[in-house]
Amino acid sequence: MTFSLRSQLSDHVRTLRRYAMTLVRNRDDAEDLVQETLVRAIAGARTYRPEASLRSWLFGILHNVHVSDRRRDQVRTRAAASIEPLVRSDIAPNQPDQVELARTMEAFARLPEDQRRALMLVAVDGMSYQEAAGILGIPLGTLMSRLARGREALRADVRGDGGRGDDGRPAPLRVVK
Repeated sequence: MTFSLRSQLSDHVRTLRRYAMTLVRNRDDAEDLVQETLVRAIAGARTYRPEASLRSWLFGILHNVHVSDRRRDQVRTRAAASIEPLVRSDIAPNQPDQVELARTMEAFARLPEDQRRALMLVAVDGMSYQEAAGILGIPLGTLMSRLARGREALRADVRGDGGRGDDGRPAPLRVVK
């Protein structure tokens, strides 16, 4: 940017502010609009033609910045309006689920490796008992025993109740998604 153009910019700040105030009707927003205009003018100084009116060039930038801001605001408003029905305030927070999931993952990590592998293949990866037993190279009964002991250990560790429900029977594992 030439020194001449730089010094001429300050001559137009007052009129830019006045026009910006007319457009946005808020002093802070008008000041932001003028500032953005000047930033863009400085960044795009190489596109300014000395034979053109600097005032017209600056007002054109200010007008384009304002129009772009309005369009952006309209898009945001429409997006917010379309999302609003999806975001409901009556949805319960998921922190308790996250805490329970973290406890379950920690308990799962503490299981003996043979139980952890069996549970991973059947409960997490969804394999059949036969497939899992084949992959682990163990008899089907051994796999089922490891699954039962692993599930019971998880219940006891996560629930802190020994893995038993109120009726004394094993409590079902709660699946957290």
